[in-house]
Amino acid sequence: MARKVFLVQSEELGRGDDRLGSMLMANFLRQLGNSENRPTALVFWNAGVRLLCEGSKVLDHLKRLETQGVEIRACTTCLQYFELEDKLAVGKPTTMLKSIHLMLGFDVVSL
Repeated sequence: MARKVFLVQSEELGRGDDRLGSMLMANFLRQLGNSENRPTALVFWNAGVRLLCEGSKVLDHLKRLETQGVEIRACTTCLQYFELEDKLAVGKPTTMLKSIHLMLGFDVVSL
């Protein structure tokens, strides 16, 4: 299987109903942690960074993925924009340049 990086761009999975999208994202992250194959990294940007911060309903799923060796990265610009720099609860901040390097080195799946 090719090594992959997942790009998480929002708090929801798919478009349409936000409540359903939130449920789908939580289920996706939980099932990803149960999967035999996992991505090399998850890169979060735009509103997706909120999933990594205090109060997120998916923190346990993300922490599990991190302990399983999945690199979790949060866009620093996005954290600053949403005033969440001090609320990051899982993963590490990253620059756009580092995100680009990750994406150029692996197959990218956009969520």
